[in-house]
Amino acid sequence: MPVPALPPTLPAIVAPAATQPTTHLSQITPGAIWPDDRGKHIQAHGGGIIKLGDTYYWFGEDRSQDNEKDKRYVACYTSTDLMNWTFRRQVIAQGTPLEPGKWWALERPKVFYNAKTRKYVMYVHIEGGDKKGYARGEVATYISDTVDGDYQFIRSFRPLNLESRDIGQFIDDDGSAYLIFESRPTKGFYIAQLSEDYLDVAKITCFIESRLEGGALVHYDGLYYVLGSHMTGWDPNPNMYATALKLEGPWSEFKDIAPPKAKTFGSQSTMLLKVVGNKTTSVLYIGDMWKPKTQWDSRYLWMPLEIGQGKMRLPEPRPWSIDMTTGVVSFK
Repeated sequence: MPVPALPPTLPAIVAPAATQPTTHLSQITPGAIWPDDRGKHIQAHGGGIIKLGDTYYWFGEDRSQDNEKDKRYVACYTSTDLMNWTFRRQVIAQGTPLEPGKWWALERPKVFYNAKTRKYVMYVHIEGGDKKGYARGEVATYISDTVDGDYQFIRSFRPLNLESRDIGQFIDDDGSAYLIFESRPTKGFYIAQLSEDYLDVAKITCFIESRLEGGALVHYDGLYYVLGSHMTGWDPNPNMYATALKLEGPWSEFKDIAPPKAKTFGSQSTMLLKVVGNKTTSVLYIGDMWKPKTQWDSRYLWMPLEIGQGKMRLPEPRPWSIDMTTGVVSFK
């Protein structure tokens, strides 16, 4: 989600100079190989996006084939048009910070910029232990002085002593920062406000009693829209949405975002991105198309949503582009 524009005097928000791209894209093609400025498929799975100035920063799981097996990686990319992305670096490339020598997983990285501390705080879903499995149910926090710097592990914990699986992020229009996390024991998911320094989860804003994961949230035209997917592992399913006038709720009944048989066109919700232009505001569905056996080849489904008056619809995927000045979407 976009964050409020920051003073241009802060060096941390200045986008590094982009390298000359090997390809220049004039459209986004859902489900296709998406090359970065090096011509390599973008590795930002389960990711999150923040906007600083005119630059978007996309963080996600780097599942490249040549990664070391015992390490986990998070990559950072930058763009000013959402179509052409420049690889900055792997901002995390490390072995487990939990129990040396044990299996571990790092998923769904989300970065927040804290204007008071001038620090960048990353939340991830983290697991680890004697064998592969999701029993730990924690988040981990990392911190960096610069947006594309070397993020350092702070700690892992259960937010407010609650199990946490899939996580999402939300920055409200007033700049308030929230973590979205799913909890199996309570059969639902939470929207929780972060502490003043963003290094902890301060309080529960809302609990939504619906067994959904992949939580995403946007505030559009006076309504909050929350989106999530059913729990079918790597397999796609019909994602659903609900609305509320306030984050605290009450929330409406959940409805399908697309025809149920389409199973969200083979994708899982990751986030909702609002692009505010001088003519219109567009809301983009950001989804992952997982390939569990060849994770490095997992694709992305980005599409403009039909949204308004309490309704949200994901149209059938096709190539499109967006004018970043006006916010107007065009289909190819």
